[in-house]
Amino acid sequence: MRASGPPPAGTAVPTAVAALAGTALLRVVWRNEAGGLTFAAGTPSARRFIKWAPAGSGLDLRAEALRLAWASHHTRVPPVLGQGSTAAGEWLVTRAVAGENAVTARWKAAPERAVRGVALGLRALHETLPVGDCPFSWSVVDRVRAARAHGVLTAAASAELLAGAPPVTDPVVCHGDPCMPNTLLDGNGDWSAHVDLGSLGIADRWADIAVAVHNTRLNYGPGWEQAFLDAYGIDHDSERASYYLELWQHT
Repeated sequence: MRASGPPPAGTAVPTAVAALAGTALLRVVWRNEAGGLTFAAGTPSARRFIKWAPAGSGLDLRAEALRLAWASHHTRVPPVLGQGSTAAGEWLVTRAVAGENAVTARWKAAPERAVRGVALGLRALHETLPVGDCPFSWSVVDRVRAARAHGVLTAAASAELLAGAPPVTDPVVCHGDPCMPNTLLDGNGDWSAHVDLGSLGIADRWADIAVAVHNTRLNYGPGWEQAFLDAYGIDHDSERASYYLELWQHT
């Protein structure tokens, strides 16, 4: 199971991040399941976010920068200000965009509004990003191949996942990490932007939906799955939901 959230107190600031922040106020705000860190730098009126991926983490911030740059022509995502690497890891700097993530205390206390906002945001992403112009893939084949190359999947498990994949009849450009924190909401609970697009690419829309629906339970408790599907505007597909959740948990 993937897990991420606010990092523990005393988390060290990588040298490269400190250099990028300069004299700006710096605070760590997020740690992902691979050990990557996100820092906020500057004041609310001039805020930047600095993402850090330690060497060997498997995170590819150059790939994320490319995806953000492409998606920015079609939807609201953080503008890329810079990207690079050192021997210790990679960094990505983006300008802050309006909104707060959908799992702040405010939105956990109002799950009906947050779930609707995230669902409508994901639907807008799927309907807006042009499949025909997208140079990125998040297909089953590519995901299984990458997981196999990184030693995450055995040959037998890879073959089983490939053999069990439902046919893709409705491809969209998927977010690639459609968990609740990766949609930003405005003060009314409407979606305002999407973040963390390092895996964005063409796939079956259920590759995103299955994960997002499952994530409602993790963040808001049981009982919000149908509300998400209703807001998105789609009937439950048990075959695809089950398959793409299993794929997510294994890759």
